Order: sequence, then C-alpha cells, then structure tokens
Amino acid sequence: MLEEAEGLTIGHWELAQNVSEWIEFLAIFVIAVSVVIAVIIGVRTAFVVGPVAGIEAVKQQVGRGLLLGLDLLIAADIIRTVTLEPTFENVAALGLLVIVRTFLSWSIVVELRGRWPWQLEQRTSGEDKVEK
Repeated sequence: MLEEAEGLTIGHWELAQNVSEWIEFLAIFVIAVSVVIAVIIGVRTAFVVGPVAGIEAVKQQVGRGLLLGLDLLIAADIIRTVTLEPTFENVAALGLLVIVRTFLSWSIVVELRGRWPWQLEQRTSGEDKVEK
C-alpha cells in the first residue's frame, strides 16, 4: 500500500471513484439517449424526405452520440487509473483502451464524414470563391 497523505490513502480516493463512475453513467446515458433521439429523427426524416435520408439521419445522430460517449468513457478511465491505481500494468491497460477507443472514434468519423479526422474537407470550386 502507498503512503498516507493527510488522511487520504492513494488508491482509496472515494471521490475519484465516484466521479469516474458518474462519468461512465453519463456516457451510457448519452449513448442511450442519442439512439432514442436518432430513431425519432430518422422516422420523422423518413416520412418527410424518404427512407434513405432517414437512415442517414439515424447514422449521423448515433455516430455523434457514440463519439461523445467514447470521449466520456476515456475521461473516466483516465481518472480511475491516474488517481486510484497508478500501477504500470493499469497505465499500460489504459493506454491500450485509449488506442482502441481512438481507433473506434476515427472509424466513426470516417463513417460520418467520409474522410479521416486529420484530412481537410474537400470543397467544390464554388465554395473557394471569396465574396468581395
């Protein structure tokens, strides 16, 4: 066990544990709510514009919710690893989780935007003109 510092033992910070659990709960809530909202938006868009547009609307909304949820889950993992159990094994596991979740995030961005996150958006010739 690590040294005690002013009444708190590193590795037993109840506040850090609670915060990381609440962030994980928030991530799950964000993902679940985004799916419900996506279905509502998708059905409405399918009736107004057409089924293909409805499916695209669902994909866009779910993708945004997943990106936010993944970011929140990474934040919770960082809090838990750094404050509660900063062992080499846990930091290595955190690194692996961040790599996997980053890859998932990039995959979602490619699905949503049709390009990698670091690629510039392609513009049509009409968008390049500057109005005077």
